[in-house]
Amino acid sequence: MNSLQRTTNLIEGRPIDHLPAMPIIMLWAAARYGHSYADYTRDHGVLCECQLRLCEEFGLDVLQLISDPVRETADCGAEMIYYDDNPPRAANLVLADKSALRTMAMPDPYRGRMGDRVAGAAHLREAAGDEYPIMGWVEGPIAEAVDLRGMTDLMMDLVTDIEFCRDLMDWVIELEIAFALAQIDAGCHMIGIGDAAASLVSADIYRAEILPREQRLVAAIREAGAIARLHICGNTTHILADMAETGCEIIDLDHTADMGIARERMGPGPVLLGNFDPVSVVLDGTPDTVYAACRWCHEQAGRRYIVGPGCEVPPGTPAENIHTMVRYAREATA
Repeated sequence: MNSLQRTTNLIEGRPIDHLPAMPIIMLWAAARYGHSYADYTRDHGVLCECQLRLCEEFGLDVLQLISDPVRETADCGAEMIYYDDNPPRAANLVLADKSALRTMAMPDPYRGRMGDRVAGAAHLREAAGDEYPIMGWVEGPIAEAVDLRGMTDLMMDLVTDIEFCRDLMDWVIELEIAFALAQIDAGCHMIGIGDAAASLVSADIYRAEILPREQRLVAAIREAGAIARLHICGNTTHILADMAETGCEIIDLDHTADMGIARERMGPGPVLLGNFDPVSVVLDGTPDTVYAACRWCHEQAGRRYIVGPGCEVPPGTPAENIHTMVRYAREATA
């Protein structure tokens, strides 16, 4: 059973040989294989080389195109600042003047930084075929709205100008659906949705304004035949039950949420991924503490579980701790 079959069987409730292991590894991968992170984020050939080597060396169950949250932002007109050992960031806010939304052109997902990710999907599909789930990535409605408008202003807009926020997030969803479909057409089996800022709003705002738009994005991904995976950084305790309504087959949990409570509130349907602490357990822990954390999260999540920490594996993590995550997945029974 290969990694794609294992993942698909788990989602569909069919037998698997062991659990999949899908930690998010980006900065660590670039450093491991001798590349600057600036090159990793700007050149899909570098990213794909690192991901293929990562799966070969560690036995992971996913090839990941995630690198940073500002690919769409760059193609909407932001100036990028690149770093050798950190993710890139936008030097300016595209929507510092929110009236600019009325005339902002919809970027082409086959060009620019989005196009580089699409090219990466084709590269990985040619190199690996259907051996591994190839995971593309898009930003969710509020995450991309924050990237374009700025965190402080967007949070104020949610209170003072909800119609603008609705227009902006609807615009974002149109962009993200096009970007997701381009990646699927190029070879992705799975699309991750990063909607980090969703953990910062109230349950009422999430339910009324963000969830319906996430549902539209997820529906488009699934209608195109791909798996949808939701990743919301931070403490999502107050929106756990609503996250299960997105339609995503896989839901990541950050370490600040409780896996047992998540399973209780989300019910038996979603496959849960996470959620031990990337710093105290993965970076600073030992193989024994990593293995124990994997086991505890698995016990709380139940059979429908994928091994991985709550968020990205930090730079400087001992390689043995990554091997240990995979060892637990291989030794665990679903």
